[in-house]
Amino acid sequence: MSITNEQVRSALENVIDPELGINVVDLGLIYNILIEEKKIAIDMTLTTPGCPLAGMLAGNVEQALREAFPDMEVEVSLVWDPPWSPEMLSEEAKAQLGYTR
Repeated sequence: MSITNEQVRSALENVIDPELGINVVDLGLIYNILIEEKKIAIDMTLTTPGCPLAGMLAGNVEQALREAFPDMEVEVSLVWDPPWSPEMLSEEAKAQLGYTR
């Protein structure tokens, strides 16, 4: 069975940022997804480098992927380049947070 980026993103839609109540995919925190034969590697960021939930959110991403794909090795890396900005929000998240053009 080959895993797709869409399947990985779908699994990560269950990981909710507790401060904002929006999932990490719609927040634009998932930068890169690399799927190899037996490994899923994720590059993710946070809304700010000093986010107090850094360890928890990265751990929740890792746990969600391990539960969805139990036969895969999972690696989650926090990255800060490019820096997160509100433009990375999905349209749904922008609406929830009141961002308008």
